[in-house]
Amino acid sequence: MLPDPIDQFRQWFDAAVAAGIPEPTAMTLATATRDGHPSARMVLLKGVDARGFIFFTNYQSRKGRELDENPHAALVFHWTQLGRQIRVTGRVSKIDAPESDAYFHSRALGSRFSAAVSRQSEVIESREALERALAGLKARYPEGGPPRPTYWGGYVVEPDEIEFWQQGDHRLHDRLRYRRVDSDWIVDRLSP
Repeated sequence: MLPDPIDQFRQWFDAAVAAGIPEPTAMTLATATRDGHPSARMVLLKGVDARGFIFFTNYQSRKGRELDENPHAALVFHWTQLGRQIRVTGRVSKIDAPESDAYFHSRALGSRFSAAVSRQSEVIESREALERALAGLKARYPEGGPPRPTYWGGYVVEPDEIEFWQQGDHRLHDRLRYRRVDSDWIVDRLSP
């Protein structure tokens, strides 16, 4: 294992991409309310750097509201074909507006319209009402697409702990946990 868990993540992620795993960026994101009621859903990893793991969403969605109340989260990557799993826990913060703008404008036009029209996690009248709102937005922005909504952008999960799990014979798995202590990473081997 490499001394830096972000480098180790990149190595395993590159192996998942090379293996042709469908949606290697898919990760479970678990959040919780202020009083600890959890929820989880699948999101897509859109970047990883020295800060941590980056994803984008509607800030007013359930996950966004929960992250406002309790800015801690957990991520899980599971690549069955490789017998590997990575768990991440850490503090979550919004990325800056220019970085959110850059990613938003790199998305396919249809995805930009979808993000702009969606009031994610809110009850809607009907599918038809959603499609009418989309048609109105497309008429309003016929060229170039809509601007990034202020309620949509990126988050970074800044890891405190990252665990790498490798499937072993007869359930004798390998588990290595990196824990951040000040500015250093301490690596522990965990019992399967």
